[in-house]
Amino acid sequence: FGISSDEKFVITMTNRKEITEENFSELVQGGVTLYLLQTADQTLLSATKERIDFLPHYDTLVKSGMYEYYASEGQNPLPFALAELIDNSLSATSRNTGIRSIQIKLLFDDSQGKPAVAVIDNGRGMTSKQLNNWAVYRLSKFTRQGDFESDHSGYVRPLPVPRSLNSDISYFGVGGKQAVFFVGQCARMISKPVDSQDVHEFVLSKEDF
Repeated sequence: FGISSDEKFVITMTNRKEITEENFSELVQGGVTLYLLQTADQTLLSATKERIDFLPHYDTLVKSGMYEYYASEGQNPLPFALAELIDNSLSATSRNTGIRSIQIKLLFDDSQGKPAVAVIDNGRGMTSKQLNNWAVYRLSKFTRQGDFESDHSGYVRPLPVPRSLNSDISYFGVGGKQAVFFVGQCARMISKPVDSQDVHEFVLSKEDF
């Protein structure tokens, strides 16, 4: 930085809080913009820019389902929510060469935990990355590119037909999450890719939030 050995300087955060041995640990998390100044209250000679990375507040996710389905204009919303939950199974089994199996089970046995809706299929399965992508709010399954490994690689959207086992229900990457938090408070997905020996499990929980 071209600082001579006899020159004094301070390092501060953008709130002009000076970095000392006592609060240095605050920098470990990263993403902190620092100023190198002669004094903590020095006037900046030019404007500075700071990159901010953020995720939606968890209320955006866990309450979106309630809003979406309460706003269903008087229609019974439960069938729509259940339809969203089987969308992944429809796509996952769309190219099965053998039997195509999708089961919907309603579980009410208290000894097995809280009541649940289980959707089980014999589709191609998802990798850990694809499970991760499913949780990203507003990440459409048809537009995932680059760092986002698509969970529909090689997938061709079927021709427009009435909603059926050969059509897609959810297009925009939100429906599944909204359905989960309308029906309940937790999603647990267990998947084994067809060409892998690993089984991946993913949990999206209001309690964890």
